[in-house]
Formats: sequence, C-alpha cells, structure tokens
Amino acid sequence: MQDINEIDDLIKIIAKLPGLGPVSAKRIVLKLINNKDELVKPMANSLAQVYKNVTRCNLCGSLKSNIKGCFNCANVKEKFNKICVVEDISDQWSIENSNIFKGYYHILGGTIASAGNRKEDLLINSLVERVNKDKIEEVILALSETVEGQTTAYYIRDSLKNSNVSVTKLARGMPIGYSPENLDDGTLFSAFKNRSKLNSSSD
Repeated sequence: MQDINEIDDLIKIIAKLPGLGPVSAKRIVLKLINNKDELVKPMANSLAQVYKNVTRCNLCGSLKSNIKGCFNCANVKEKFNKICVVEDISDQWSIENSNIFKGYYHILGGTIASAGNRKEDLLINSLVERVNKDKIEEVILALSETVEGQTTAYYIRDSLKNSNVSVTKLARGMPIGYSPENLDDGTLFSAFKNRSKLNSSSD
C-alpha cells in the first residue's frame, strides 16, 4: 500500500465510526478518492457546516441548530404530559421512526459510569426542571438493559421522588444488553405498551 499520510489519517478516522473497521474504512476512502467532486467536496462542506452549526441542547440533550435553535424545546404547539428518557440521540430517532410514542424526549448523553460519565455529566437536573415546569405526569425510562442503564434509571427515579410524576420503564421484552436503537418496531411497541412503574431496585 502506498505510504500517503493523508490517506492513512483518513482511514484511521473513518475506522473509528460505529460498525466500521480498517478494511471497511479503506474501501470507503478509495470510493471517496475516486469520486472527489461528487462525494468529497460536498461531504467536506457538510461536515464543516455540522461542526460549525450543530450542537447539543443543554436542556433536553437533543441536537440543535445554532441557526434555527432546538426543535424539541421550540415545539410549543403540541402539549404533552409524557417525557421519554433515552441515553443517546440514536435511541430517540429509532423511537420516533416507529411512531410508537407521542410526547417529549430527553436525551441524557449516556449512563452513569459509562465511558467515564458521572451523574453530573448527564442532563438529569434539567430533566427534573422540565418535569416540574411542563407539569409532566409520566416519565418513561427507555434505557438500555445493562447494569449502567438500570443504575441510571433508579438514580433518575430517586431524583424525581419529590415531583408529582409517575416513573415507568419499558417492559422486560427488551433483551438484556440492548438499547432502543437495536430493537425492531414490534419489540419497541410491546416494550412501550407493557411498560411498568419503577418502584424499587427489586423490580
């Protein structure tokens, strides 16, 4: 293989993306190089715009445009009494695409103890603020069936104990170790429909 630093650096970066490795990254880089005008130029422009204008909302955790603002927070036309709490943006997108849930979303940005996250790193305080401000009646925890996910769920429940809100979790139909992003629409529908109240750590 030719020793070209620019290519090597690009392969290393692309290989870090989810579901890709060095072999897939090499194929993608070759495709890009062979289609500079059709792919590389518009992609470089789009990436620059995303880097400049797209950030994470510090209230709800969703992605927002620095130009248009946060759609989640700006959506005042529809009034809901439920918030679905997820770990990552990809979980929100999966649930939205399934059309199972109609309500607000709150994206934590991870779980307690995952990837070095601390309680302070997650948007749990802003969740409590939203629940009280928007008079939310139910908080649905659509978190992963992992130790970290369930630890976070119980911490959120305890954080909301002084709020007049019902805290529920998705049904056990979710396989151990899975998050909403990994589930098909049928499994998601069952998990939402059969959700249960989060009472104690023995649930």
